[in-house]
Amino acid sequence: MGKVIIGVMGPGEAATPEDIENSYQMGKLIASKGWVTLSGGRNQGVMEAVSRGASQGGGLTIGISPSSNDKNLSDFIDIPILTGMGSARNNINVLTAQVVVVCGMGAGTLSEAALAIKAKKNLIILNWDEESILFIKKLGGSLIHKAEDPNSVLSIIEKILSSWDLEIN
Repeated sequence: MGKVIIGVMGPGEAATPEDIENSYQMGKLIASKGWVTLSGGRNQGVMEAVSRGASQGGGLTIGISPSSNDKNLSDFIDIPILTGMGSARNNINVLTAQVVVVCGMGAGTLSEAALAIKAKKNLIILNWDEESILFIKKLGGSLIHKAEDPNSVLSIIEKILSSWDLEIN
């Protein structure tokens, strides 16, 4: 399977301080496991915070940029992928990640959550209101996981990955 890639998606300029802190901590935790952190690559909000956390934690970062240039790319991205696709790059984000984590809410984040459901990916939700979580769970069923904090995100990812090992062996 190669290296495990964990996609962390969330709002850019609309990210809350809580989204930013949670994302930063998730980046550090993902790096501590030796997994690759994938984000939307921009130098704003969740994308910047998760990439900064992963980079400062010694991890490898991939940024799937909506742009065709590196003008708004985070300085913490090791492997930039410039798509020139705008929001259409959200599908690349989701399909490249083995597990998708969404932190915070925005229209782009919601589209990534929907694409994860359509692709039958495990989707971990952090910092959403209960009504939104219930709606997404109706669509995605058992592939949707609610996390309380970055440490519980990590625990959920570990359970998901260990269940795959059981199926492979």
